[in-house]
Amino acid sequence: MEVFFAVLSFAFSSTITPGPNNLMMLASGVNYGVKASVPHLIGICLGFPLMVLLVGLGFGAVFSQFPALHSIIKWLGIAYLLYLSWKIASSAPRALEGGNGKPFSFWQAAAFQWVNVKAWMMATGAIAAFTTVGGAVFWDVTQIVLAFFVMSFPCVGTWLVFGALLQNLLKTARAQRIFNIVMALILASSVVPLLVEEWRHFA
Repeated sequence: MEVFFAVLSFAFSSTITPGPNNLMMLASGVNYGVKASVPHLIGICLGFPLMVLLVGLGFGAVFSQFPALHSIIKWLGIAYLLYLSWKIASSAPRALEGGNGKPFSFWQAAAFQWVNVKAWMMATGAIAAFTTVGGAVFWDVTQIVLAFFVMSFPCVGTWLVFGALLQNLLKTARAQRIFNIVMALILASSVVPLLVEEWRHFA
């Protein structure tokens, strides 16, 4: 039980902090409100624990055998995050202007976890820290998955609710546009450490 509480603490601290999922959830709350963003929220909260389960049960071994595949996914993730940043920056505030933009669907949010570099760091970090060599791996992984499942909804949901509250403060289309641009810049900046790492790798 002590191990489970330790995993819960790790899951809370890593899930509540800013990252692509939370920044996108915040922006979705501002632009679309809570109700329309619920499928996006559920996609994150179910998609990420599923990713942890698959990685923990041996999917990560595929990347050990084929390291180039991991690099490909990393570059796809960088490109997709930059694309999402552009989409957020250029989107019209739907609530104020009748824009035709849509929040992420359940499946889009769930699939996004596989190109979300922070999600990979969280999953592999948890597996490395809280599983024991030669131990009951399935039980260890089950505890990790359960911990992230329990923490995902309140942590990610907090960002969504905060975004919806900000919607009430950003009462003009100009204010929402500025917010979207700021969120896009912050999201795009999250790839800078990855680009620096890749540059050092090839330098």
